[in-house]
Amino acid sequence: MPKLQAYSASTAEVDDVECAVEDILAQIPLNELKKHALGIVACHYEFAFSGVLEGISAALPFAVVGTISSAQGIAKDVGTFELVLTVLTSDDVTFASVLSEPLVGDTDDVVDATYREACSSLSQSPDLVLLHGPFMLQNNGDNYLTKLNSISDNAPVFGTLAVDDTEDFRNCFSIFAGKTYNDRLVLTLIKGVEPRFYSANIAANKNVGKPVLITESEGALLSKVNDRSIAEYLEELGLATLAENGYAMASMPFILDYGDGTAPISRIFIQLTPDGKAILNGSVPVGAQLVIGSFDKEDALETTRVVVDGVLAQIAEDDSKPSVLLLYSCIARSIALGSEYLLELEQVQQQIGGALPFMMAYSGGEYCPTELAQSGAVNRFHNNALIVCAL
Repeated sequence: MPKLQAYSASTAEVDDVECAVEDILAQIPLNELKKHALGIVACHYEFAFSGVLEGISAALPFAVVGTISSAQGIAKDVGTFELVLTVLTSDDVTFASVLSEPLVGDTDDVVDATYREACSSLSQSPDLVLLHGPFMLQNNGDNYLTKLNSISDNAPVFGTLAVDDTEDFRNCFSIFAGKTYNDRLVLTLIKGVEPRFYSANIAANKNVGKPVLITESEGALLSKVNDRSIAEYLEELGLATLAENGYAMASMPFILDYGDGTAPISRIFIQLTPDGKAILNGSVPVGAQLVIGSFDKEDALETTRVVVDGVLAQIAEDDSKPSVLLLYSCIARSIALGSEYLLELEQVQQQIGGALPFMMAYSGGEYCPTELAQSGAVNRFHNNALIVCAL
């Protein structure tokens, strides 16, 4: 019997709290839960506004954490107006979830205090840190990770920033105990697991132009490549007009190679500043190599298929099988699918079938290690990625 057991549930009842609670409770065998349990949720923001999310959380005898998402799914249901819940339970695996204070100004102290509070509750160092945060344009998602790496001795970090279906991302909330927050993150520390991580990005043959070196940047603000302004570089590639509209560049990820042997990661372009600098959704360190890619529907589906098939193949060959898969996919992958924006979710649903419980949701930024080493995890904040954690 595996140390960790998992159950999945969903409801499309967005208005009637009582019916939604009954629906979820009918799918979770509360009398079979072990000593410790955790709920991970993803849902459309209407479930929060109607009170359904809070009602479900109040009816469950364990912490419920998660994020708002533009689409979500489990084995039996995929959709945009779904609430999906994965319950992890164990006698041996322990969980500690803490809601942060507001993420204003310098976030280091907030992340530090949140992690230390969770550690105190867990009474030991974690094997995995789950991060569920709001999407905040004024904050660089990498900053949270940099601090977590420092104070956790590079414990593996996996998770997501929220994403919604509004034009200004006004409802990208984190979730804790049924309540939603647009300025606080939730950290869940887990002890007693041996997680595995996988990720999909853009195919290597989808690059536009030649790689360049980042020669001037600050955080998520990219100024120069090869000692030339990024605006000039975009113009040279014929992307200057597209760059005037951030949405138009959603399918043109900035791919970073850190030069340390780890897998490249992507950054989503947000906008050009009046003085010709590029704001990206994540840090762009000086010295990294950059190339711009062209992402489309076929590439999104194929890279996802390859990674999920690889996960299932490894599971089939391994004596120690995971109990659940947690998957988050960047909203940019959904945008690449156009009007068929549920195709990636539906494909994963078909691939995994009933092999084991899983939960998948769209994301505004993904946290996942690219490597596990003796010195600790090489954690990365991703854009444009599908990330997978097997527990």
